Amino acid sequence: MESFRTLDAARKAKRARETARDTGELHEQSRVSFREFAEEWVGRHYGRRGFRESTRDDYRRDLRRYAFPFFDERLGRTVSQVTPRDVANFVAYLCEERDGKRLADASVRRILAPVRSLFATAVREGLVRTTRRRAPRCRTARRVRDEDGEEVRALTREQLRTVLAVVHPRHRLMFRLLAATGLRVSELIALQWRHLRLDGSEPCVRVRRALAKGRVEPPKSKHGKRDVPLSSALVSELRAWRRETEWPGDEDLVFPSLTGTALNPDNLRPRVLRPAAEEAGAPWAGFHTFRHTCASMLFERGFNVKQVQRWLGHHSPSFTLDAYVHLLDEALPGPLILPSHTAPVGATSTSEVSRTSL
Repeated sequence: MESFRTLDAARKAKRARETARDTGELHEQSRVSFREFAEEWVGRHYGRRGFRESTRDDYRRDLRRYAFPFFDERLGRTVSQVTPRDVANFVAYLCEERDGKRLADASVRRILAPVRSLFATAVREGLVRTTRRRAPRCRTARRVRDEDGEEVRALTREQLRTVLAVVHPRHRLMFRLLAATGLRVSELIALQWRHLRLDGSEPCVRVRRALAKGRVEPPKSKHGKRDVPLSSALVSELRAWRRETEWPGDEDLVFPSLTGTALNPDNLRPRVLRPAAEEAGAPWAGFHTFRHTCASMLFERGFNVKQVQRWLGHHSPSFTLDAYVHLLDEALPGPLILPSHTAPVGATSTSEVSRTSL
């Protein structure tokens, strides 16, 4: 039930609602509660590039833990009554300190993702009129993020060299492969020997699955399925590793735990990665740091944006450019030398002229 301060305001709201109803902009279903619509939406939603069931579970968990208590219990809103100001207040609510802790920026963005998506669906279905529910940042500092919400920050060559030198020998090859291929850690820990092509003229890692939250699933999008080239040095190391491991079968994991099961990144990070990163002067480094370091080295070698996009498995070159443009060298090279109109002395062919001029 809505209330208004004056009769004119009530009449104006009634006319607006009737107009919206008559033009098909607003359905009577718009009076369902935020919780009712969200529960129904999360059960049927599919993203533009596919949708993992684990992501659906994450959406459902975040909606029940954060969105429902705010929009239903605190505000008591129907889905059509939620305003841009309500969403801004929801962001402030998420950024409040609880028990001496604040949610990280990446967590706030993760929680907002299903809220934004469900409102986009509500607009398409005529339940609300606009999607202008842009959420403000909860921090003032601008940080570049990748597709997984991780801050894009790369190791220097010296830092990478130190990390690889001091990390535990059992895991050194794993981190070398991370840095050389740019795989996500979820893709790396799911690698089986059958996914490595170590023979032939074009050795590569065939990325076909990822292990996240105990589930083996395809990559996040069709672009995530890719073949990443391997250097001859890495091929030799991987062959030696397969000869030495207790788990050399095609279906075995390339980098298993001591019992042959999948590694747990949450255990590796504090026990293996953090000590090595601190020794290298990069205590902030995480598993994604190796992915960003790989991207920076690819750009340094002269790869273009489309090539880096395919290498990393991003869904578009524009995303790759947005995420990694700050890693590119801003200094202008020397002047562009055009081909000469006249052949240099001694040149006998067009090809020789081109080579000499350029």
